[in-house]
Amino acid sequence: MAVGPVAIVLWESVKVFVENLSQDEHTPDLGEEQLRLASAALLVRAMVIDGDVDEREKKTLHRILQTAFEMTPRDVTALIAQAQEQENQAVDLYGFTSVLTGQLDQEGRMKIVEMLWEIVTADGVIHEFEANLVWRVAELLGISARDRIRLRKRVEQRQLRSVWDD
Repeated sequence: MAVGPVAIVLWESVKVFVENLSQDEHTPDLGEEQLRLASAALLVRAMVIDGDVDEREKKTLHRILQTAFEMTPRDVTALIAQAQEQENQAVDLYGFTSVLTGQLDQEGRMKIVEMLWEIVTADGVIHEFEANLVWRVAELLGISARDRIRLRKRVEQRQLRSVWDD
């Protein structure tokens, strides 16, 4: 029996599919990597948008990323460097928020907004550019104004308790 061109193409497709399956076991999850990078880039933008990068903001950024993604301090530093590069090249927020919207449920997207509030409130002053950034990201992530404000208050209350505990 002769093998026709359709059978050859089909066989090649199956072969490529099987090869890709075996490679996927050994390669990192690109979705997780994109999620980390998009989150970190937004947090970096929140840190730098007011033109004054405070040491408290830097520490908060490291803590948030290390906790949220269960990363070593060294990996966090590398992620931040990569995120700074991505943030510098970005022309808008959509590239980052579309990754997050595609991979996170509503609760996960709300966590991103909460992390943004942690960064912009870390230095004790919310600049109008910072508040505007959180508003725009929340809108792009589909977070309501009510939830955005509730998340801000939650972060501020947590920070107040932290001050009282020290």
